Amino acid sequence: MLEPFYQDKLIEAGCDEAGRGCLAGPVYAAAVILPLNFYNPLLNDSKKLNEKQRYALREIIQKEAIAWAVGSVDQLEIDEINILNASIKAMHLSIDQLKKKPKFIIIDGNRFKPYKKTPHQTIIKGDGKYASIAAASILAKTYRDDYMLEQDKLFPQYNWIKNKGYPTKDHRRAIEYFGRCPLHRMTFKIKPV
Repeated sequence: MLEPFYQDKLIEAGCDEAGRGCLAGPVYAAAVILPLNFYNPLLNDSKKLNEKQRYALREIIQKEAIAWAVGSVDQLEIDEINILNASIKAMHLSIDQLKKKPKFIIIDGNRFKPYKKTPHQTIIKGDGKYASIAAASILAKTYRDDYMLEQDKLFPQYNWIKNKGYPTKDHRRAIEYFGRCPLHRMTFKIKPV
C-alpha cells in the first residue's frame, strides 16, 4: 500500500527517472501532482508492473493527475555532464513544465539538486513507497520505452524493441558485432559478453 503523500500541508510533486542504467538513448524523468483522493490498487513502482499495466496506468495518471510532465536529456548531454547530473536535469525539466507549481517535491533516490527554492526530500526506493513517485516512474518509463521503440526502426540490429537500450547480453553482443551507433552513450563502459 503506497502512501498518498510525504506531507499534506503543501502541494507535493513526485519525481522519478528512467533509463539511467541504459547504454543508449536519453534519460527521461517525470513529475506528477496527484489529487488528495487519488487511489489505484495497481499503482506501484514501474519495475514491479508489466508493460500492459504500465500503459493502462499511464492513461489513468494523465487523466486524473492535477498536473504531470515529462522531460528528457539526450545521450550527447549525458556524455557531457554525466548521468547523475543528466537525471537531475531531466527532473528539473519535467518540473518546469508542470501546469501547477509544486510547493514541495519528493524524489526517488538519494541525490537531487534544489529546484529553485522549492523544499524537497529524497527517498530511497520512493517509487515503492509514495503514489506520486510511483506515478512519475510509470510516465518516465513508458515515454522512454516509446522513444526507444521508435529508434529501433532506425537501428534494429540492437534489438531495442526488447531491451530498450539496457545492457542485456543481446544488446552488448550487438555492440561487439556492429559497434556503437550515434544513440549510444560513448562514456559508458560496456562489460564484454
